[in-house]
Amino acid sequence: MQQLLQSLADGRIVLEEIPAPSPSSSAILIRTSRSLISSGTERMLVEFGRANWIEKIRQQPEKVHQVLDKMRTDGVLSTLEAVRSKLDQPIPLGYCNVGSVVEVGAGAPEFTVGERVVSNGSHAEFVAVGHNLCAHVPEGVSDDEAAFVPLAAIALQGLRLAGPAIGERFCVIGLGLIGLIAVQLLRANGCKVLGVDPDPAKSALAAAFGADVVDVGAGEDVLKAAELVTRGQGIDAVLITAATDSNEPVQQAARMCRQRGRIVLIGVTGLELNRADFYKKEISFQVSCSYGPGRYDEVYEGRGIDYPYGLVRWTEQRNFQAVLQLMESGQLNVRTLISHRFAFGAAGAAYDLLADRAQSSLGIVLEYKQGADAPVIVRKLPLRTAPSDSHVASPAAAFVGAGNYAGRILIPAFRAGGARLFAVTSANGINAARYGRKYQFESASTEVDGVLAAPEVDFVVIATRHDSHAQFVQRALAAGKHVFVEKPLALVQSDVDVIESLLRADGRQTRMLMIGFNRRFAPLALRMKSLLGAVREPKTFVITVNAGAAPAGHWTVESAGGGRIIGEACHFVDLLRFLAGCPITGSVARRTGSEGANSHDPSVCITLSFADGSLGTIHYATGGHASFPKERVEVFAGGRVLQLDNFRRLRAFGWPGFKSQRLWRQDKGQFACAAAFVSAIKTGDVSPIPLDEILEVSRATIAVSEAARH
Repeated sequence: MQQLLQSLADGRIVLEEIPAPSPSSSAILIRTSRSLISSGTERMLVEFGRANWIEKIRQQPEKVHQVLDKMRTDGVLSTLEAVRSKLDQPIPLGYCNVGSVVEVGAGAPEFTVGERVVSNGSHAEFVAVGHNLCAHVPEGVSDDEAAFVPLAAIALQGLRLAGPAIGERFCVIGLGLIGLIAVQLLRANGCKVLGVDPDPAKSALAAAFGADVVDVGAGEDVLKAAELVTRGQGIDAVLITAATDSNEPVQQAARMCRQRGRIVLIGVTGLELNRADFYKKEISFQVSCSYGPGRYDEVYEGRGIDYPYGLVRWTEQRNFQAVLQLMESGQLNVRTLISHRFAFGAAGAAYDLLADRAQSSLGIVLEYKQGADAPVIVRKLPLRTAPSDSHVASPAAAFVGAGNYAGRILIPAFRAGGARLFAVTSANGINAARYGRKYQFESASTEVDGVLAAPEVDFVVIATRHDSHAQFVQRALAAGKHVFVEKPLALVQSDVDVIESLLRADGRQTRMLMIGFNRRFAPLALRMKSLLGAVREPKTFVITVNAGAAPAGHWTVESAGGGRIIGEACHFVDLLRFLAGCPITGSVARRTGSEGANSHDPSVCITLSFADGSLGTIHYATGGHASFPKERVEVFAGGRVLQLDNFRRLRAFGWPGFKSQRLWRQDKGQFACAAAFVSAIKTGDVSPIPLDEILEVSRATIAVSEAARH
């Protein structure tokens, strides 16, 4: 199928051939008939992408500070690679999609194959969308009209926050698509509306919908117009739907409001507020979030769990339904807002029109092939022919998951380690196609089962979200494949037990399991291990991890990630196990605060004891500053000290013949880890990390996480 993607690096917009997405159990697959270009949001994205580096920096100064902090801790080369990788990621465009259902997940029983639906899906021939972000399109609403529903829901949510009452006087600043829809919705609520926009054509449309308009282009004063409309009493509420860097819309809104007036920001403006304007009138100011309650909530959108109807009357899906009802009754007219139509294959020309501010455009509709010409579902996309026989001897890899870490680190590491890149999969197909082409895989796919069953595949690299690792490990082992899983192995002890039983059942252990504990393969960690080999007495280890805080609700701290101890601190449990060289005999974990206090992302202190009497402490801190080094390892033993900073510099104190070693760039051992695994497959050797250690560290980490939680 084809999907419209934009490069953030240079703003290029391309129709990319990618495999069709596979919907989750709570989603539906839609064959698109129409999609609408959002003239505000998408124009901003296009202009940002096409801007030069200086302009990009000016628009996002907070990102510059993050980059500078990373340079100080990780080095210039590692930082530049990370920045290039981020900008190289194509982003899907669009969020106004109409089409027919072709597949239904088990968790979306209210939808059936063949019916028309509207969703916030992107500009693509097929989209997989969570069922709470979809709504049935009634017979009386055309596909063209339904394509406006997500935009109209944004306007409607702003109105709900403003709380219009019959007879109130509103001002709408910015008469683009959302502003013109807001005018109609306010008129349907019995409100008098004043519209403000410098474009006379848009002002004329607002007037046709019943609004009084301000001829800004002719020099008419906005505040005087508001005074005349309200007879000097002031506007009851203002909706700002403009997209501008200027602070003027907010300043005008405050000055035209009556005492205790309301301002709701739906668009994007400068936010340098004049306190005096707000203070004297006690004006309330609120920012509206997209389509309504549920937006960006993984539970609602991702898992498809609805909010109780009686407690949250207007969710984003119910706002979609309300808009469709208004369209069906004729109270909301969007047909006159369509200014241009393009075939989907000519979408590039549509975006050129959008970016050209000299040309007037409003609602730009993209039309997709239907009937006999409609695209078919293809989930495996061949990218190149199989290699010649001389290269087939290399172990063939299949990647399940193609996120940023897989694309930036794991795939290049396995390619450098001598693996044959056979297949790569991702749920939406975008990253699978992107990395498949970039690294010359033989195919890209959205179907995991077909990849696992492929006889060509020797080993599977699992790089999905943490909560899916255990099931994919089990499926890959059951398919007879060697498995490399990017940490963690599992989130609960029972899954570790099942994986162990699968491996132990094979007496010869012909299937190898490896986990991505790469730090034990880092060159400076290996040097530490070598130096410590001469020390026979118990050692004291201190690892400080300046992890930084994760945002509330981020997947790494929720159930999908299993928490940061299992998801991240496991690296350091393994590193201690490696450096100590003997089994873990006990563990203690304490967290900052108490249950309910900073509970989503606490700092944790983990203490491990080892069979030889050594002791290791991991300070996993989430409250530090980004400019401080992220990882430090210290070892005290035999009157000597080793200190490793950020896997770039190793210093020795009291060590005969060795003082320090510094690398040109940070090396956490990812490439050496992958190479060791591939080499073991080629030679038929045992896993580079013994199975017993993998299981031991996995169980110890889960136990530590449970102890810290309770």
